[in-house]
Amino acid sequence: MNKLVFGMIHLSTLLIMLATIAMAQATRLEGQIVCCAECWAKADRTKATFGTAEDLLTAKSCVAGGDPTLIAVREGETFKLYQLEQGKFRLPGKNWLEFIGKQVTVTGLVKKKKNINLIHVNSLEVLAQSIAEQQAANVIGKEIELVLKDPFGIEQRLSALKGRIVVLNFWATYCTPCRKEMPALAAIQNEYAALGLQVVGASADEAEDRERVLEFAKETKVNFPIWIGTATSDMIRFGIGSALPGTVIIGRDGRIAKVISGVVNQADLKKQVDVMLALATEVVVKERDRVASRNASEVSSVPS
Repeated sequence: MNKLVFGMIHLSTLLIMLATIAMAQATRLEGQIVCCAECWAKADRTKATFGTAEDLLTAKSCVAGGDPTLIAVREGETFKLYQLEQGKFRLPGKNWLEFIGKQVTVTGLVKKKKNINLIHVNSLEVLAQSIAEQQAANVIGKEIELVLKDPFGIEQRLSALKGRIVVLNFWATYCTPCRKEMPALAAIQNEYAALGLQVVGASADEAEDRERVLEFAKETKVNFPIWIGTATSDMIRFGIGSALPGTVIIGRDGRIAKVISGVVNQADLKKQVDVMLALATEVVVKERDRVASRNASEVSSVPS
């Protein structure tokens, strides 16, 4: 009898333990992934939403520096932060960087360690893109004008370049990462200029900084036109926010095809340009064939 009672108690305890573990594994959190507690605390997040282009650029250095990635879960008028740890969910990359700023749902085992809330992520579902990604998506397919002056005071218009693929790079002499990407942009200009591509550097420096801009261009061996006086409002209109650097790729039709926040990757930029050139060639061939077919039809319809 005692053995039976003991066995029942043991079984009951085991079932409770298993139920507790199952409940813990089934914990579901919905919130926004952020790069670190310090960046999150820079603003009142009930008023200033995290996930701007500036936030995402800063996140790269946070993640590279080893800062733990978090999910911010709203609880009434406050937020609770949970540190993300990899569970059964397999990251597509080396870290959580590509999810930062996104609204997600995660499930997994929640623990607490030295006053830090942890969740071992078993699954992750993206509910919404970051603000920066939404802003970039909103300008795709749009034709936006930009009017600035070159270092010699001559007015330049983006619309004047219609018919070419334009790589419009927003930069400034005081932007350290901007200097890093200039060789890649110069290489793209060299390689694709003959195929109808034009790189343009739209500087956020003021007109009175003309000499500094020219010196920067000389030092970095810029081989493409430089325009001066870009305002933050211009950058926002093009979907890159107020963070430098940023690059917008524009098709031959004058419409925005891609928005890039941060330093450009030369290989990725080449792939994008190659795709656009291939599509443009395909359109030309189809139009040529259409015209040829129409002309042939007109000739065959003429009575002999």
